Amino acid sequence: MQTPAPIPDVLVGRHAELARLGEVIEAARAGRGAALVVSGEAGIGKSALLEHAVRVAAGFEVVRACGAEFEQELPYAAVHQLCVPVLKHLPALSERHRTALQVAFGLAGGVPDVFHVGLAVLQLMAAARDRPLLCLVDDAQWLDVASARVLAFVGRRVAADRIAVVVAARPPAATGGHRGILLSELPGLDVGRLTDEEAKQLLAFRSPLPLDERVRESLVAEARGNPLALLELPAAGGFLLPGTPNTPIRIEQCFRERFENLPADARSLLVLAAADATGDPGLLWPAARNLGLDVSQAAATDLAEFGARILFCHPLARSAVYHAATSPERRAAHFALAEVTDPDVAPDRRAWHRAQAAGGPDDVIAAELESGASRARARGGVAAAAAFLERSAALTLDPVARIERTLAAVQAVLDAGAVENAAQLLTAVDLNSLDDGQRARAEILQGRIAFTRHGDGTGPMLMVGAARRLAKLDPVRSRECFLDAFEMALSVGRARGIIHEVLTAARSAAPPAAAPDTLDVLVALANGGPRRAIPLVDVADRWWIRRPALATVLTAEFWDFAGHTQIAAWMEKTGRDSGSPVLLRLGLGQAACEAALSGDLGRAVAAIAEEEAIADAIGDAPLMYPRLLLGAFRGRRAEDLPLFRAAAEAEDGRDGGRVTNLNWATAVLHNGLGDYPAALTAARKVIDDGELFHVGGALAELVEAATRCQSPDLAARALESLTEHASAGGTPTALGIAAYSRGLVIDAEEPFVEAVDRLAESPLLPYRGRAHLLYGEWLRRRGRRQDSARHLRTAHELFFSAGAEGFARRAADELRATGDKVRRRGAQIHDELTAREVAVARLVAAGAASQEVATQLFLSKRTVDAHLRSIFRKLGISSRRQLRERGLGTEPAGE
Repeated sequence: MQTPAPIPDVLVGRHAELARLGEVIEAARAGRGAALVVSGEAGIGKSALLEHAVRVAAGFEVVRACGAEFEQELPYAAVHQLCVPVLKHLPALSERHRTALQVAFGLAGGVPDVFHVGLAVLQLMAAARDRPLLCLVDDAQWLDVASARVLAFVGRRVAADRIAVVVAARPPAATGGHRGILLSELPGLDVGRLTDEEAKQLLAFRSPLPLDERVRESLVAEARGNPLALLELPAAGGFLLPGTPNTPIRIEQCFRERFENLPADARSLLVLAAADATGDPGLLWPAARNLGLDVSQAAATDLAEFGARILFCHPLARSAVYHAATSPERRAAHFALAEVTDPDVAPDRRAWHRAQAAGGPDDVIAAELESGASRARARGGVAAAAAFLERSAALTLDPVARIERTLAAVQAVLDAGAVENAAQLLTAVDLNSLDDGQRARAEILQGRIAFTRHGDGTGPMLMVGAARRLAKLDPVRSRECFLDAFEMALSVGRARGIIHEVLTAARSAAPPAAAPDTLDVLVALANGGPRRAIPLVDVADRWWIRRPALATVLTAEFWDFAGHTQIAAWMEKTGRDSGSPVLLRLGLGQAACEAALSGDLGRAVAAIAEEEAIADAIGDAPLMYPRLLLGAFRGRRAEDLPLFRAAAEAEDGRDGGRVTNLNWATAVLHNGLGDYPAALTAARKVIDDGELFHVGGALAELVEAATRCQSPDLAARALESLTEHASAGGTPTALGIAAYSRGLVIDAEEPFVEAVDRLAESPLLPYRGRAHLLYGEWLRRRGRRQDSARHLRTAHELFFSAGAEGFARRAADELRATGDKVRRRGAQIHDELTAREVAVARLVAAGAASQEVATQLFLSKRTVDAHLRSIFRKLGISSRRQLRERGLGTEPAGE
């Protein structure tokens, strides 16, 4: 019998794909690491391209991982596969990153965060300095979410290392889920179908005998350019019947047919291998012996390779085998695997196998799964915790325990981001059978689910219902629910009705607090304005600890800049100390706002760059409001207007705090640019949306825009409200801003003089500059050119030092109108460097070593060193000492 023709070394029809892979590998060889996601339908040849990458990466160390449909709930499972071959370099890591990996792999207690694990993996891979590294991941659509986040993190940060990351995955649209979204952020290579001619060429290489022309044409048509189909369909008869599924499913059917034709013991061995995605022969062979299987039957199948690791010939083969097995066969396989899995080393995997082996409810196994969920959550495996709890609830006989576990499962599923799954799971709970405490938990979950659904405004009142039920059962939690309801109301609709309804309920039903807190401040602000609220802030001790993000907005409302700075610094420090990415990002965002308000654009840019680095590390979008505020005061028309338009389009149709923030920043931007009608429109939106938050700042913008647009009545009403806010706050900054606003409305000199005096010591440089600018403009219009020029020059100096270019141009235009000359200014350091370079430069100038900078900005040390070389080149310097001499201090301003 004629043997099949050899497969060619060069894959048929893949010249462009092979060239792109070669570029990635050669770049890594030269120290310019790169990542590539090879994307295409099942059977299109992605795995073949990965094998080609191994062949051309001569001299590389190769590490591999493969996603498994049955392991996608286990956190960091794929990361563990990748790291095992390079764990010999673990001692080279810092203690913090060694610990991060140990916690992620379940070898130490603690709660890992994905960006520290990601940095640890990056450093571990980079530690293999003796030769470059090729990191291959196949079937990535089945990665656990934690591993997908780490892989995306590493892939974005290998540019300065000898590392090539090549990932094969089906398109996100084909598999759905967050994994595809994360991986889509990396450079991609779409693998398309073969042409008919290429398909015929591949058939010619593989067919043992010449094919009949009609058979060949039929096979080519049926395969639709899918290489695996061309190789598998002939073995299964090759002809599709009318109405059969698409090609990848047909290929899987071919694997099923081959499986079903095997001897019984060979089939059972394959089911065991499919049920355990670790591929560990140390588990498979003992499990096979427990089942009494003839292990020599492993040679009877070509669907899997039983060697040092059990590998299926294709990921679809594993899926086909598992789903082709009968339910008793699958349960038997899981039971055998559970029996040989060490309960001390892998308790979660053992509990999962026992759960899949269970034929009905089992309270013992349900309890094991519940314990496994706690361990999984502690390791950052929210999706695993959700899967364990959901299965635990399903296996629970006791009705009370089943309700508790179901509610816990809904919470975990919701935390994992599967909102609709959580909503569906909650429908299994009979709400009428719950006690008040359980009903409150259910309402909290319903409120969170509603909050995530676009256009669903029921979340706040569901939280209010929960708060009322908890008023006697748990007073502290009740007040927290009222605050949750308030924050939801701000986001889903600032319309007076929703917020008023929430606060009315809180005023009447919230249990009293031991000391004034954020809820008391909010109720007082809504009922009596700043004059009633601020005294509560003054007597409360660190009232903002439980809700720091909300408190920063309140301090801004009261013009309490010192309080805002204190809270922002606390959030940033606590976020760093605790490793909380949420709190650290909030702190950095507020630090950026504080820096922009105080005129330190370099510090604002650096904080924004660090927040973006963390957001990138966890696969989230960066915070928008600090970028908007920075752009508002910077006032670069060409750069900032597109940013504001994009933000407005992103928030279109929403009515929440982010929109209000956007409108306030838009008013500042357009007043700086001298576009007063646009500023008036934006400021009016803030005031019209409601009586809380950003009103103080927006009122000042509204007064200026209204006076320029000849709307005196509107300006007068805005001034009255602004004066009330400023008087209640009583800070020099607030009183100074109110004073220059009054000067605009009454058209008199005395308020401008007062404003200049009050703002002389204010840390808010842009507002000090605006007092001089407005006074100078008023003086010039009365012909007092010398006095006018003095104030306008001061304004120009302040605006320039604060980086407020829009307002600086206004001052420069007014100066020219007085006949004075405007001095040209050189570029600022933050104009010459990228945002990431500004962040690196400031940390290095403050004395941080490259490794410390790498840790803080979630980069590799080599990437930091590359940034430093670029910084030195752009600034014309050659040392860190010279960088410090350029004045890149990091001390924040204060009032």
